[in-house]
Amino acid sequence: MHHFFAYISKLKYILRWGLKRNVENENVKEHSFDVATIAHALALIRNRYYGGALNPSDIAVMALYHDVSEVLTGDLPGPIKYFNPSIAVAYKAVEKAAKSKLLTMLPDELQADYRPFICDDELPLDTRRLLKAADVLSAYIKCIQEVESHNHEFQVAKQRIEGMLEEYNMPEVAYFIEKFLPSYKLTLDELG
Repeated sequence: MHHFFAYISKLKYILRWGLKRNVENENVKEHSFDVATIAHALALIRNRYYGGALNPSDIAVMALYHDVSEVLTGDLPGPIKYFNPSIAVAYKAVEKAAKSKLLTMLPDELQADYRPFICDDELPLDTRRLLKAADVLSAYIKCIQEVESHNHEFQVAKQRIEGMLEEYNMPEVAYFIEKFLPSYKLTLDELG
């Protein structure tokens, strides 16, 4: 018996933004879907407009699994995770161990197939940057939605994340922000 899929189905119980009051809670499973759709789009945008040669399908699957270790570790809030460098390094080691443990929950024959999607520290730097940019864009969208709902708890995080996105200096990220991000501020009726 293999427990991998039963474990990762529990990602819906891991809430994000644990130290903040949320107008609408977000779980890791929902977040992973958002990151996957954004990462897929970023890969397509890079390929179409900026001379990239990424496999958008692989990028989407990598994004689906990018936080899978949190089913074992929980979602450690950023202010704690990055409180000092030694905590950040220790948490990276915990994440790596959790990913390795999850891989052992698959049949031996499938572990090599899943490894590149789960163990993202083994991916090329450029691919990791794109996945991280998608992750940060997802967080930014969450901040926008919370601030638009008059939850000022997310205002500072929104500003900090804006700075992070600028630092990426990735044309596909700028394209996504320009072409797609404004829609997230609209209501369903306004999208119609």
